Amino acid sequence: MFSFKMNNRLGIFLPVLEMEWNQYSKETQQDILLEWERIKGIIPDRIKDLEQEINTKQEQLNNELNFERSCILNSQIAELASIINDLWLWYRMNQDVSHDKLHA
Repeated sequence: MFSFKMNNRLGIFLPVLEMEWNQYSKETQQDILLEWERIKGIIPDRIKDLEQEINTKQEQLNNELNFERSCILNSQIAELASIINDLWLWYRMNQDVSHDKLHA
């Protein structure tokens, strides 16, 4: 009916719905939203960890003299920043939906 599947790139579980939202019972909708709220609470900590990784790699990049290694570090930093951006999108995108559905 529904599940949450680990997204390895983001490091969190994301909802997998097999039906349209309105086809779920109100009880199931509430179960989904409550689980999502729990998962959503993890996102800021996940972002903080990724920001620390970026800071570490940025420090390495600032001291790196090898151009090839600098390119690799820069690419890794960009990927981490992209993951953070996607996490914020998930965090914000579902905020209004969750709030509206939980209080409907």
